[in-house]
Amino acid sequence: MRLKRLLQSIEKYNLDRIPFYISTPTSDRSLLIEVLGDRGYQWIADEDIVRANPRADFKKYQDMPGGLSQQIIKSEFWRLQLAENYLCLDSDSVFIKNFSSLDFLTAEGNPYTVLHQNKDFFQMATDRGHLKVERELKAEAARVQALFGRIGPAFYCAPAPFIWSARVWESLDRELLAPGNTSLWDFIAPEYPETLIYGEALLKYHAIPLLSIEPLFRTYHYDWQYYLMKRLGETEEKLKQNYLGIIYQSAWESEFNLERSQKSPLSQALKRVKRFMRYLQSFI
Repeated sequence: MRLKRLLQSIEKYNLDRIPFYISTPTSDRSLLIEVLGDRGYQWIADEDIVRANPRADFKKYQDMPGGLSQQIIKSEFWRLQLAENYLCLDSDSVFIKNFSSLDFLTAEGNPYTVLHQNKDFFQMATDRGHLKVERELKAEAARVQALFGRIGPAFYCAPAPFIWSARVWESLDRELLAPGNTSLWDFIAPEYPETLIYGEALLKYHAIPLLSIEPLFRTYHYDWQYYLMKRLGETEEKLKQNYLGIIYQSAWESEFNLERSQKSPLSQALKRVKRFMRYLQSFI
């Protein structure tokens, strides 16, 4: 289980004992306790986060695909007033070395912001023949920039984990959403991801000082990237020099899926063959 792996790494490396919150629908709490127990984290119901926004449409939350609703749940966490700044983690993350609040905040308490142009990853994808990676991500960034009327280079506040400030989300709500009597439940969509919206809101409303840093974790977005970097000699021990952790994207790291695959044996076999071919490609 990915979440169990993440929790174990936090318990091991969290020097400042920063509180760790896990949010799930109320209906999933018993399963969460069955898998993780009830220690080492504080549980929050998704429904409580939804209801913290007076303009949220609860039915829209109930009808929304889980992946999309979770993007908004994470973005609305600030409304519970549990923290002014928070590190937003996905379950496919794992810490690999000690961390403290100073990895995410200045001594004065101002949060850093992951903000970069993604050039290294784009170049790697292009070199390996995955041309649509850059094309699709740049198109996505352009769509979000247009929402805020910004002209200029594309910036990315990803990959996870994200250092998010309540002041940035609040400025977006105050300046853009509330005047239109709308909410993030209407604003965030597959075409307009929360990571880009956060970055553009920061650039437009300047709610906090912009102190940009590179990504905190090494992220293996695709299996071909993982195989290639391993082929070049990348190891967890070497990654500790520059990264706090690693993200193995759940889209391809299927061995940690709790539920069994619903695909046919033939489809699963074909998937394994394709992955093996991508592994062989890493030698080229």
